[in-house]
Amino acid sequence: MAGRRDALRDDVRFRVLRLLQDNPEMSQRQLAEAVGVSVGAMHYVLSALVEKGLIKLGNFSASRDKRRYAYLLTPKGVAEKATLTRNFLKRKRKEFEALKAEIEAVQAEMELGADMAPCRKR
Repeated sequence: MAGRRDALRDDVRFRVLRLLQDNPEMSQRQLAEAVGVSVGAMHYVLSALVEKGLIKLGNFSASRDKRRYAYLLTPKGVAEKATLTRNFLKRKRKEFEALKAEIEAVQAEMELGADMAPCRKR
């Protein structure tokens, strides 16, 4: 169970860092919607990323609302994103291969079942 939970946490961190690298001005609400978590959960994730030194807060200077922040990846954050990207791809390829094998097995069962079905006379 912990392994799955760790993978989900890493997926969220990966997606957040990926989004912020291209869109540092995204709000917590926009990030939460894009990643599929609550705004409260996103606040927690962003706080943890700041605490770990993976992102830093900067005022979003183009905004009229000076309370808006930009979430900027630090060099440590860029390195962490690279590691998370490798792990994400490895995990997703493994899931893809397992899914592909399951599809092939079910398809073979269906084809065998169609061959074994008795012929009905009308």
